[in-house]
Amino acid sequence: MNERVLQDGCEAVALSGGLPGPSSSPTVDLWLSFAEHPTARAWYRAHNGSVVAAYLAHHDLAAAENAAERFFMNVVLCRVLYAHALVANPRLALAWLHPIAPPLGDPRLGMTGIFLQLSRILPDEYPLHNSVASYLSAELGFGRLLDYGVITPRSQRLYEWSADELATPGLLDCIRDGALTYAWPFEDSAVWQPPNSRLVQLTHRVLPPPEQQLES
Repeated sequence: MNERVLQDGCEAVALSGGLPGPSSSPTVDLWLSFAEHPTARAWYRAHNGSVVAAYLAHHDLAAAENAAERFFMNVVLCRVLYAHALVANPRLALAWLHPIAPPLGDPRLGMTGIFLQLSRILPDEYPLHNSVASYLSAELGFGRLLDYGVITPRSQRLYEWSADELATPGLLDCIRDGALTYAWPFEDSAVWQPPNSRLVQLTHRVLPPPEQQLES
């Protein structure tokens, strides 16, 4: 994933600096657009466009990883898409709190790292050896609340919006009925179900998912 981001970004730098020739992929064009108009939304379109392209291109490699690795691949993908929505689709991301969503997701302000922080529960080694359940039990309260209280109820809409925003319909193959399915069987979707937590349930009521927003 990092290689694709670096490759696309470096090619865009070369082309914008005067190197002749066409871009090698639509994701490079997204980086060129960011170079011309360096906004937070343009950065996310370029960055996430490269990330999603890499995910889709290397699905077979991902499928060969163990369950814990594949689980976190889904978590990371979902979180980077959500960070993008904070900037580009605030109502989807934070319902009635949408006015504060753009600064929370702005990559220039350093807040994005909070949404992508996994280092406190992932060991400094590869591959991961423990079960998915063990990592879930070790997840920090904020991470669990973010994933299950805020993101999970809107994940289906998030992926649909992201597929359109990034012009990558293949992203829709990474989710099914709200369950994340990138190199992950739908039959094992129980891991994406919210825990029986009063705080998570309260968050669902305070920040209702899009369908409930439309009904209210």
